[in-house]
Amino acid sequence: MKQKIILLLSVATGLIAAFLTASYVAAKQEALNREKAAFQARNNSVDVVVLAKSLPAGTTLTMDDLGILSFPERALREQTIRPEGNMALRLVGRKLAVGVSGRQPLLWSDIEGGAPGAGGLSSLLPPKMRAISISVSAAASVSQMVRPTDHVDVLGTFTLPSKEVPGTTELVTMTILQDVLVLATGQETATTYRGGDLSYSLVTLQVTPHEAEVLTFAEQMRGRLTLSLRNPEDLHYEKQPQQINFDQIRSSLEGLNERRQKELLRKK
Repeated sequence: MKQKIILLLSVATGLIAAFLTASYVAAKQEALNREKAAFQARNNSVDVVVLAKSLPAGTTLTMDDLGILSFPERALREQTIRPEGNMALRLVGRKLAVGVSGRQPLLWSDIEGGAPGAGGLSSLLPPKMRAISISVSAAASVSQMVRPTDHVDVLGTFTLPSKEVPGTTELVTMTILQDVLVLATGQETATTYRGGDLSYSLVTLQVTPHEAEVLTFAEQMRGRLTLSLRNPEDLHYEKQPQQINFDQIRSSLEGLNERRQKELLRKK
């Protein structure tokens, strides 16, 4: 009888020891799992959009400029651009607001206009700049191929008093502003434009307060404003643009075409 009691006590002791050991191991495993999860959260790597090489401010992004690299998530800023959905299409054609180093996370704050849906049109304006909308026809906006982030010259055609024949009027065309940033075409801005054939009758430009006054006055003169599309890399500025009337066209056509042909031959 005594031996049976001793045997039962031994079995019970073994079971208790096994239970306590299992509980201890389970607790240790749970602690290890928590530490592992915390470590992964601190060091989890995620894919982000980067530039293939360093680029200066004002660069228009192409598909070749973009790449994807992995970085620890904890090291990323809120503005970091993730390669989600059609992100490439939303970046191609956009301009850099600042210079960006290659192979470093690209931020929405590095892009002119910022993130899609980041704010209204006012959020796209740098300090001391203004937005003003002008009416344009399809022809006056290069067959409506002018898009947000493009740069344009603004030309105006007006009926003015003739300098040659007092008491009469004449048509005069002049360049009003050069190298102006297009903020919006119709309701589409750089942050909302997704491509496609979108018609519009208004173009919103980024100008200084004085330039806004000039454009407002030009429209009130009932003149016709025309946009001349520029290459985004073209920084040329015409210091003394001419005021063109019929007599100037008639007298300068021969020389104009001669200079054009010489330039074409030089490029060949």
